[in-house]
Amino acid sequence: MGYPFGKEFNRRWTTHRLPNGPSKDQNVPKQLQQESLGGWSVYEVTVSELQWHFAERHFTSAEYTQYCLERIRVVNPYVEAVIETNPAALAIAAERDLERRCGQVRGPLHGVPVLVKDNIATMDAMQTTAGSWALLGSVVPQDACVVSSLRVAGAVILGKANMSEWASVRSKAESTGYSARGGQVRNPFDLVKTPHGSSSGSAVAVSANLAPLAIGTETDTSIIGPAATNGIVGIKPTVGLTPRSGVIPISESMDTVGPFGRTVADAAAALDVIAREDDKDPATKVPERRQPGSYLDCLSTAEALRGARFGLPMKRMWEKVSPGCKEVASRVLDAMRAAGAEILEVDFPSVEERVNEKGTWDWEHGDPERSEWTVAKVEAYDGINAYLANLKESPVRSLEDVIQYNRENAGTEGGEPRAHPAFPDGQQTFLEIAEARGVKDDTYHAALRHIRRQTRENGIDAALKGYRGGRGDGGGEPAVTIALDALLFCDRRDIGQQYAAQAGYPIICIPVGVDENGLPVSLSVQHTAWKEAELVKWASAIEDLWNRENGWRATPTYRNLHAKIIPLEGLD
Repeated sequence: MGYPFGKEFNRRWTTHRLPNGPSKDQNVPKQLQQESLGGWSVYEVTVSELQWHFAERHFTSAEYTQYCLERIRVVNPYVEAVIETNPAALAIAAERDLERRCGQVRGPLHGVPVLVKDNIATMDAMQTTAGSWALLGSVVPQDACVVSSLRVAGAVILGKANMSEWASVRSKAESTGYSARGGQVRNPFDLVKTPHGSSSGSAVAVSANLAPLAIGTETDTSIIGPAATNGIVGIKPTVGLTPRSGVIPISESMDTVGPFGRTVADAAAALDVIAREDDKDPATKVPERRQPGSYLDCLSTAEALRGARFGLPMKRMWEKVSPGCKEVASRVLDAMRAAGAEILEVDFPSVEERVNEKGTWDWEHGDPERSEWTVAKVEAYDGINAYLANLKESPVRSLEDVIQYNRENAGTEGGEPRAHPAFPDGQQTFLEIAEARGVKDDTYHAALRHIRRQTRENGIDAALKGYRGGRGDGGGEPAVTIALDALLFCDRRDIGQQYAAQAGYPIICIPVGVDENGLPVSLSVQHTAWKEAELVKWASAIEDLWNRENGWRATPTYRNLHAKIIPLEGLD
C-alpha cells in the first residue's frame, strides 16, 4: 500500500523552521558539525523530510542508514549514547528500499532508522542487557511488542541506546546515564553535565543527530527528563497506551514506553506505530483506553492557541523554577498570550504533602504507606524475576543472582559501596527490592491508593479544573468549574513529571531555548489519562508558534568535549 508523500502532506506534517546552521558555537569540532548526503543537508532532518528525500530518490534508506552509522562512529565516542549498532541495519534498509521501488511504502517510518533503549528486547544479533554485564549473552524469547511494531511499520532498527544501568533501579546514588557495559552517556551541550534520566542514551542520540528517532522507557521521569535536558521532544504516554511486553520491568503501575524526536510530528509518527493493545500486557486492554486513528492527524499550528486555556501549577512548582529557565519560559508564555491563549495560575491540592518546601521530590517520602518507592520496590521484584525466568539463555535467573554477580564483579558493576564512582552506595536499591520480595501486603496497597489519589484527583485532575490554593497558609479555595486545556511546566526539578508518573498520566515536552549557561530549557504539556491527542495538538501549536519567531531548536555545542568525569554534575 502506498502513502501520500505529496507537497500537501509534507507541508502539513513538517514543522516550520528557519535555518540557523549546525550550531551557534563556533568551537564545535568540524567532524561534529553539519553534514550532507547526496548534496542535501541531513543534519536535523525530520522524518517527513526523509520520506520526501526517499520518494524523490535524492538518496536511499540504505545510504541514510550508512550516514547514521558513520555519525555514530565519529560522535558516539564523545557522548557514549549508543551501546551497540545492529549488524543487520544496512540489509534491513536495503530491503525497505526494494519495497519502495516496487511501490510498497508501509507508512511514515518506512526506511527510517530508529534506536531502541537497551532494556527493550530485540530478537536479533544484538544484546538486551539494561546496560549490565550480568545479562551479556542472554537470549530473549522474542522481540518486545514495540520492536515488532516498528519492524512491521518498516523502520530500520539501527541499534541499542545506552542507559542508566537497570533503568536507575539498582542504586540510590548513581551517575545518571552510566552503565557498566555502555559507559557514561554525556549531555551533548556540555559533556560534564548530566543527561538526566535512565533513557538518556535515547535522548542524546536524537539530540546529537545520531538517529532521527529513538524509543525509551519511563517509570519516573526517565523519558521527559532526558528529552528536556538534551533539547528534544519526548512523549511519555499514559500507562497502557504502549505495550511493555519484552521490556525489562520495574513497576507495572508506572512503567511506560515512549518516543524521542526532534519535532512533535516526528515523535507523534513514532507513537502512532508503537501505541497498540497487547494481549501480554493487561494495562493495554483496560476499557477506558483511548487512541485516535493517528496522532499525526492531531498536529496543529499556532492558530489553534487562540481561545485555549492553560494552567501553571504554582506552589512549590513554577515558584521554584530557576531564574534562567523562567526567563526563557516567560518569553514563550508571553508569545502564547499574544497568540490568544489564556494562561491561569493553579495549584495541586496535594502539593504540600507530596513536595517539600525546597521544591524537590522525595522518592521514599518517609512514610511507607504514602511512598511510591513502597509500590515500585514490591512490583520490581516479581517483574524482574519474571523477565529473567523467561529468557531462553541467561547467566542470571533471579534478582538475587544479579546482586551476587555485582558483588563478585564490584570493580565494573559497583556491587559494593565505594567500589565504583558511578555507584557510590553500591546496589542499595536492589537490596531493598530483594528484601521486599514482591509481597503485596496492606502497606503496599495503602501506598498505591494514596499516591494515585494524591496525584490524580488531588493533583493533576484538580489543577485541570482550575483549583487555586492558598499562598503559604496551607488552605485553598475550592475547585472552580474552569476546564483547562492542559497544564504547563518548566520542570528541571521533575515535580510535575513525578506527579504524572505516579498518576500514570501523559506528558509531552518541547525545547524552547537555552539558559544563561547554554543548557536546554523545555516546556512540558500535561493532561489526564488518554489525552495524548490533545497534548499533540497543544505541543505542536506551541512548537509552531515558537519556531516561527526563533527558528529551529538549539543544537548541541559540545562544551567540555574531552571531559570524562564521573559522576556528572547537575544542571541547577
